[in-house]
Amino acid sequence: MKKFFLFSLTVFFSWLSIHFSAHAVSLPKIFGNHMVLQQNAEVTLWGWGDPKEEITVTASWNQEPVKIVASNLAQWQVKLKTPAAGGPFTVTVKGYNTLVMEDVLLGEVWLCSGQSNMQWTTSAGIDNGAPEIPKANFPSIRFFTVPHKTADNPQINLDGEWVVCSPATMPHFSAVGYFFGRQIHQNLKIPVGLINSSWGGTPAEVWVNALAIAKNETIAQAAAKLNEVEWGPVRPGKAYNAMIAPLIPYRLAGALWYQGEANVSDPGNYAQLLPALIQNWRQEWSNDFPFYFVQLAPYKYGRPHEGAMLREAQRRSLATPNTGMIVISDIGNKDDIHPRNKIDVGLRLANLALAKTYGKKDIIYSGPLYKSMKVEGNRVRVYFEHAEPGLVAKDSKDLTHFEIAGADQKFVKATARISGKTVLVQAPEVKNPVAVRFAWDNTAEPNLFNKAGLPASTFHTGDNFADSQ
Repeated sequence: MKKFFLFSLTVFFSWLSIHFSAHAVSLPKIFGNHMVLQQNAEVTLWGWGDPKEEITVTASWNQEPVKIVASNLAQWQVKLKTPAAGGPFTVTVKGYNTLVMEDVLLGEVWLCSGQSNMQWTTSAGIDNGAPEIPKANFPSIRFFTVPHKTADNPQINLDGEWVVCSPATMPHFSAVGYFFGRQIHQNLKIPVGLINSSWGGTPAEVWVNALAIAKNETIAQAAAKLNEVEWGPVRPGKAYNAMIAPLIPYRLAGALWYQGEANVSDPGNYAQLLPALIQNWRQEWSNDFPFYFVQLAPYKYGRPHEGAMLREAQRRSLATPNTGMIVISDIGNKDDIHPRNKIDVGLRLANLALAKTYGKKDIIYSGPLYKSMKVEGNRVRVYFEHAEPGLVAKDSKDLTHFEIAGADQKFVKATARISGKTVLVQAPEVKNPVAVRFAWDNTAEPNLFNKAGLPASTFHTGDNFADSQ
């Protein structure tokens, strides 16, 4: 009888354990030890529990409990007010069980996404990367790497964990992301959280909610023409569903984007696609966060001018509010689609963010960007934004890579010279110019810079740049 009683008790407690563990409060993987939450914000925490389970979330920065009852779908969500940067803190989630997230910091959280140039790690080999590894002891910088996965529908969870930046972890994180984060951390003296969700060789379509693409007939038709490849997905939404959707609505300071190589075959479409991606992410997050991207470096793409046209599509995407772009024509490698100077890419992105997002007034963050043109007889005067503190031919030689055209849109090589903060362009065979283009070649490494040492962007003054040969 005693043995039977003990057996029954064991079965009961086993059932009890299984029952409550099955319905215990739980969190998605983006929440955990060492995470960074956005400072000075209203952040959202969410998870699962038994329907009608009362859940209490308490953050140690104010010790104010926030209560919620799990819905009939076994879901819950709370909002917490965060103070200025600091930590470490704990966040406790208590339902039938208790979860305690430790070593939580408050700071600036940035999402890093795109293709292989964003995915590229220091351990994979970058210029001057080896000496940086032993110096990467920054416990207030934290990394979260999203693994490669696809899904047919938006997912609610993903794998991964937050890790502290150290010489052991830094080599395996996005190099561009790390050098961006380090610059932000060292300038602002606050914690930085970096989430890397990138996949080499993927077109932008896979990073957009498929429903958003379906609403745009032009983008949808272009997406339908994409051919399957062996190294990753090409269908709309496949990476978004598994690698972006589970992060929403984790509060971000902004997003960094380094992508476009997989879309060079259709640059006209990209001029609509990139703004659509930005709008889609902002709508999904309900947050018009800054979106900063990298213009493609020079490279020997297959068809003439397709790289230049993609760069122009990126430049025109700056019409989308609260965006920014860095130009890297001077630090690329026209023989390698993966230029190894990732340090300067990260630093330029950081300077862009420090100036535009964090209000640092003393940083010149962009090279010259085409603003407008004015025909003056047989020549054209080109005006630029970011021409401060003046324009310069970097090698002190004649300006290169300018072309000019008349009404027939037949572009010819032009001579160009700096005139104050403008450039005068002309060619003897074009008597009545109507258009100018610059760096209109896949491998162009032009020498027009501002005096801060930043290169000018590719540009085309005409409307139909994607048809320009």
